[in-house]
Amino acid sequence: MKVVLGCDHGGLNIKNAIIEYLKEKNFEYTDFGCYTEESVDYPQYAYKVATSVANSDDVLGILCCGTGIGISMAANKVKGIRAAVCTNEFMAEMTRRHNNANIIALGGRIIDEDTAVKLADIFLNTDFEGDRHIRRVDMISAIEEGTFEL
Repeated sequence: MKVVLGCDHGGLNIKNAIIEYLKEKNFEYTDFGCYTEESVDYPQYAYKVATSVANSDDVLGILCCGTGIGISMAANKVKGIRAAVCTNEFMAEMTRRHNNANIIALGGRIIDEDTAVKLADIFLNTDFEGDRHIRRVDMISAIEEGTFEL
């Protein structure tokens, strides 16, 4: 599995901490930026990561901004993306296990670097359970396709 990352200035510190973790664990990764604390617009980084994830079956994404909210909203506009903001270990596990999320979004002004690394670790090492959850993930896809019916 490959990991792609992106951030704005508010998520730079936690993204850099996660990259150190990825290096230690020998993950293949691509860092789409940003690379400094200069103010930037998060949608461009969300788009780079989200399109990379959407175009591959073996890629997971990590996005970081101040809260994780804006960057996840932008990523979720890309077809096929299920990006989830996570602030604790349970959320990071369940978003993979039950929702088959393919991007985790983290907030550099909400969590510290150690927590960010822990959440990334859980996200990257948790599998989708499938089973009854497949039906629900398929419903999300149907909403995205405009074919969802009640």
